Amino acid sequence: MLLVLVAAIAVLAIVFGYPLLCYLSPLTACRRCDGWGHATKTGRDGQLRRGKDCRRCRTTGKRVRIGRRIYERAAEVHRLGSK
Repeated sequence: MLLVLVAAIAVLAIVFGYPLLCYLSPLTACRRCDGWGHATKTGRDGQLRRGKDCRRCRTTGKRVRIGRRIYERAAEVHRLGSK
């Protein structure tokens, strides 16, 4: 019984927590460049150097969360359907 209660609470936390996170913080760090906006490379002297610009995040270091994209697409469909 306790295990079912814990599982139900965990599911509710995920179902209501992720949309809240997407609402409060729609952007997150880019996974390819780790939020730097560009690649890093090491020079011959061992110092970190700036590499090429990240094409995935277009040098911003941020990307839109998947949940936010889903919400925006659903809002667009709703807006177009109610014209």
